[in-house]
Amino acid sequence: MKLFFQVNYHTEWGENLFITGAQEAFGGGDIDKAIPMTLSDGDTWTAAIELPDSLYLVTYSYIVRHDNGTVRREWGRAHRFERRPDTKNIRIIDRWQDQPWDKPYYSSAFTDCINYRGEHDKLVEAEPGYLTLAVDAPMVNADEAVAVSGEDEALGSWDTSKAARMSDAEYPTWKINIPLSGIKNGSDYKFLIIKKATGDIVAWEGRDNRTFHLPAIDENISVIDAGQRLVNSKNAWRGAGVAIPVFSLRSDEDFGVGDFMDIKKMVDWAVQTHQNFVQVLPINDTTMTHTWTDSYPYNANSTFALHPMFLRLSVMGRLNDKERQRYFDELGRELNKLPEIDYERVNKAKIQFTRELYAQNGNDDMSTPEFREFLSRNASWLTPYAAFCVLRDLNGTPDMSKWGEYAVYDEAKVKDFIDAHTYDINYVYYIQYHLDRQMRMVHDYARANGVAIKGDIPIGISRTSVDAWISPRLFNLDCQAGAPPDDFSVLGQNWGLPTYNWEEMSKDGFAWWKARFRKMAEYFDAYRIDHVLGFFRIWEIPMDAVHGLLGVFNRALPFSPDEMRNSYDFWIDTERHTKPLILEWMLNDFFGEWTEECRDRYLIPEGYGKYRLKEEFDTQRKVADHFAALAADSDDREKNNRICQALMGLIDDVLFIEDSYEKGKYHPRISAQFTYQYRCLNDYEKWCFNRLYNDFFYRRHNEFWYDKAMWKMPPLIDATDMLVCAEDLGMIPACVPAVMSALQILVLEIQRMPKDPTTPFGNTWNYPYNSVCTTSSHDMDGIRRWWEADRAATQKYFNEVLREPGEAPEYAEPWICEKIVRMHLESPSMLCILPLQDWLSTDGLVRRQDPREELINIPANPRHYWRYRMHLTLEQLNAEKELNNRIRDMIHSSGR
Repeated sequence: MKLFFQVNYHTEWGENLFITGAQEAFGGGDIDKAIPMTLSDGDTWTAAIELPDSLYLVTYSYIVRHDNGTVRREWGRAHRFERRPDTKNIRIIDRWQDQPWDKPYYSSAFTDCINYRGEHDKLVEAEPGYLTLAVDAPMVNADEAVAVSGEDEALGSWDTSKAARMSDAEYPTWKINIPLSGIKNGSDYKFLIIKKATGDIVAWEGRDNRTFHLPAIDENISVIDAGQRLVNSKNAWRGAGVAIPVFSLRSDEDFGVGDFMDIKKMVDWAVQTHQNFVQVLPINDTTMTHTWTDSYPYNANSTFALHPMFLRLSVMGRLNDKERQRYFDELGRELNKLPEIDYERVNKAKIQFTRELYAQNGNDDMSTPEFREFLSRNASWLTPYAAFCVLRDLNGTPDMSKWGEYAVYDEAKVKDFIDAHTYDINYVYYIQYHLDRQMRMVHDYARANGVAIKGDIPIGISRTSVDAWISPRLFNLDCQAGAPPDDFSVLGQNWGLPTYNWEEMSKDGFAWWKARFRKMAEYFDAYRIDHVLGFFRIWEIPMDAVHGLLGVFNRALPFSPDEMRNSYDFWIDTERHTKPLILEWMLNDFFGEWTEECRDRYLIPEGYGKYRLKEEFDTQRKVADHFAALAADSDDREKNNRICQALMGLIDDVLFIEDSYEKGKYHPRISAQFTYQYRCLNDYEKWCFNRLYNDFFYRRHNEFWYDKAMWKMPPLIDATDMLVCAEDLGMIPACVPAVMSALQILVLEIQRMPKDPTTPFGNTWNYPYNSVCTTSSHDMDGIRRWWEADRAATQKYFNEVLREPGEAPEYAEPWICEKIVRMHLESPSMLCILPLQDWLSTDGLVRRQDPREELINIPANPRHYWRYRMHLTLEQLNAEKELNNRIRDMIHSSGR
């Protein structure tokens, strides 16, 4: 078989085009063995290749190699075609594939969910005497098809009733075979979208006619004209969705907590109300201590394992012991009646039940081909995860440093440990097998119903996780990740998680990240990148600090003293400006009525009204540990808390923080203008410092952080076909919108957290199309609670945003909530995904009576108990026809 390739590509000096691919004929995936092409005419590159006659499926890609060693690749999947056995000579007219302008539509959220096609047409194979015409067109509804019409008789002579319908066998690529004898070189044609059932025209593509440019050929050759993209003239697609954590779901079949199978009923509700997305929080295993503190979903012990809490026990099986089964049935009903999750009782009971079921059915389940396939496919992460879980429980702690000979991961030692604890290890495999099985069932169900499940990728990993245990080189375990001060926390956020060692991760092409994304793609078709700003730079906090105020951006471009002096005329005093400046006149502000006591107990005088902290209290971690030991003395709890916060406030009070990577260089402390140190500067020093500060936080790093993001993110998001969304809130560098636009990542828009700092509320009418808009997030109050929290803000919103006259109602009445929801639905955003609580707020009879019971998280509280559940069951929700019809009508009338 002989292939003749022809592709049009404009190269610069020093660039050459090559053909590469996984098949041996194209170099077996080794770009050093790629097939060189020849520049034959202008920008046309050609190549002739002999392939074995036994090869019927051909896949390949083009790359551009520069003399300087750089390589440029195409976007997306490899080119592919199949041929009939009698097809021996094929001429391929190709196009280089750059990222399309409508990249989100090529995601599995659209191709496998929203435009789910079910039964596909017959495959189109290359055959002698025919032109295989191909075009990419993802945004074609399931009841529609792509057709081609043209001036040639084979294409109906522009009679649209005779337009040739194309095959969706390789959707989103559409193909058709047209007899070469029926096509004139230079004739015009055009693609259109038609109704499958009737052939009625839905839309012509929005561009001028296309023209056939065919080479002189004989009847024994096959021609493939590929790589075209349909210019869809239909209105830009806009959809709606609902956000709800899995643990918050409630159904009649639950065991005190939402589980994976509940998602099916939420999909049913989405279908009934014409929504296309169900968004959830992270579903990874967070079991560390077997206490309620494990309820925090962003502190997983594995980035691959699923949380056992989400198992539907009845789908796993039933106990043969009828008394024990009756006990668990009754316990499940009792737990399911609770208004909130009893995290510890639920998980303890589920472990008890699954242990007993494992003893009864485990051998049978694990002897199935499905189980063996699951084990083989997931062995790379599942084996160490199982060892981690057993070691955690044997040692009573997830802290690997306390595991003796297993503190440092050693594959050989761990293998011996697994061999010695087979029963418990297999139990972990058994649980993960059933979790995977159930979540896959849910995923398939959602796809078949045109609904995309949107997952959540936390920015961090736990320092007591299997990931940190087996691959510590990938993480900076000597520091903590967090966030600068924002609306959620004036002291900044300290998540306690390690940061990523990106340089080390890049050595194998970010393999850990790619594996993480690919695992997610087994369950989701869209995902939210939590704190996407962390891919530009992460807020890194020293291990001895508690408050996020003492963090710095990693990586960054810190100032040297010389640069501060020469560029800003600011003369840094490294002794004074990088350490707490404690003066007599400040003490009462910090310690109040306990000033005398605190002066004697915690400070050392240095003369002239100046003090320093005693060594045992000179870091926030030391202070926190000291007062934690005093917590049992309830009589002095308020006093101790006030003094603890005062000491931490003194330690926060610095102007600069030394860079941990480049010693002798410094970062201005975030929000330094609120420090006492800043108050001690004279007016000129303040002016100089402010110039330095503003340059550092708002201008200095734009190009630097852009490059960092574009180095990391493209290979990660291209690892799967999932739709990529990002939480880009907080202190947003100016370079972020450019990266989001270049990669076509959907940004997040929350009206109460506008990205324009000069306005109190975002303008929903001006949201970008490539965005997800929402009324609230899991980190903030819903509409109703927010409405009651700040009367001044509510009044301003009522008059200026809702355009309502007079005094704002005291409560967010259903009509107000509905007006806010409609405003978001009518925005230009591609997606409008609202919390379930806010959807329900539009109905005075269905919504929860007390909105304070709807809060999911308090970001300022690192020990918040995540236990919110729906107040009605999913069965009841699906039966609320009046509410559901109104939501469906709101969505429909908004054009979504």
